[in-house]
Amino acid sequence: MSEGAAAAAAPWYRRLHWQIFAAMAIGAAAGAIGGPELAERVAWLGTLFVRLLKMVIVPLVLTSVISGVASIGGGRDVGRLFGKTFAYYLSTSTIAILIGLSFTNLIRPGVGAQLAGVEAGPLPEIQTPASVVDLLLGMVPTNPLQAAASGDILGLIVFSILLGVAVGRLADGPRVHLLGVFEAGFQAMMVLTGGIIRLAPLGVFGLIANAVGSSGLASFQALGWYALTVLSGLAVHLLLVLPLLLLLVGGIRPWVHFRNMAEPLAMAFSTSSSAATLPVTIRAVEQRAGVSNRISSFVLPMGATVNMDGTALYECAGVLFIAQVLGVDLSFSQQMVVVLTALLASIGTAAIPSAGLVMIFIVLQSVDLRGPQVDVVVGAMLAVDRPLDMARTAVNVFSDTCGAAIIARSEGEAGVDAA
Repeated sequence: MSEGAAAAAAPWYRRLHWQIFAAMAIGAAAGAIGGPELAERVAWLGTLFVRLLKMVIVPLVLTSVISGVASIGGGRDVGRLFGKTFAYYLSTSTIAILIGLSFTNLIRPGVGAQLAGVEAGPLPEIQTPASVVDLLLGMVPTNPLQAAASGDILGLIVFSILLGVAVGRLADGPRVHLLGVFEAGFQAMMVLTGGIIRLAPLGVFGLIANAVGSSGLASFQALGWYALTVLSGLAVHLLLVLPLLLLLVGGIRPWVHFRNMAEPLAMAFSTSSSAATLPVTIRAVEQRAGVSNRISSFVLPMGATVNMDGTALYECAGVLFIAQVLGVDLSFSQQMVVVLTALLASIGTAAIPSAGLVMIFIVLQSVDLRGPQVDVVVGAMLAVDRPLDMARTAVNVFSDTCGAAIIARSEGEAGVDAA
């Protein structure tokens, strides 16, 4: 039994999302009863959880991006298929990010929000490149090891992509050996990150109890607006943008594709894991949508690693929300840095539950938003992350299936989503 199927078959009280909901309720009640005294005692649980999330960023990015890019291989046919696939992924992820940017600027859920601990200390200074040339130069690290040690994740992502391309162009012997090493490392990081995510109920309890005990339940009004903003953006991308691409680019009736993808959508929503859903996705795309194995075996595994439309939208909206809570007014150029970094960071997001919460720190660092105040807001966002994670994973998986169908049509496969 796969991990996703096992999770779906487990008793309700052993499922992570119910444990997180329970931790939220218990933490809110404990904070309301215990007040500031209890908040001081349990705050370390949330702090520890946030530190564990940050700990896995560098190795997760390295192994995920390098193994995903290198696994594509070489050859003229592969090059053509890679070009189509990557163009689709970049396009849909960019559209999703711009939707998140627009909705967050329009609704402005973080303006005037009061979250516990945010007022303490000076606001972080934001440093951004002075020009496009400076931005491009800053993306290329002179020392990848130093970039990893100093937290220059944007430079690390660029290095990982280039190294992945280089590994994919090696002869079969060294390519297979190196790819095996990086894939094994990625699997190990998925296990480690999944283990950390299992600690989420404890972290949520500490974060919620601290927030409620310090400032009361009124702190969470802003989180409702934030969740509504993200869900609205995800709904537009899922129900409008992707169906239009199916219809206009692939010549596919969207309602037919939705019907054929019912199983992977349900699995993605329930498990919050693109990786756990992948076997179901491949089966549905091949057997229900009629896409050949040549296309599905190339596009879908790559999509589960690098195509994260919902996650990219969430990261962009989340960073702008945090800036609004802190009272930081990001300029247009600074928001463009957020867009670019969210796009690159989404490529390095592991296909496991709540991995987007880890990657949001990358986008925050791109505009130098860091420090204890930022950690408090990110921790509070975890309180509503489970339903958002379920929704954005469904968007991620559906975008992968749309890409497979559209690319199959472009390769001359006429029977895709025919009925």
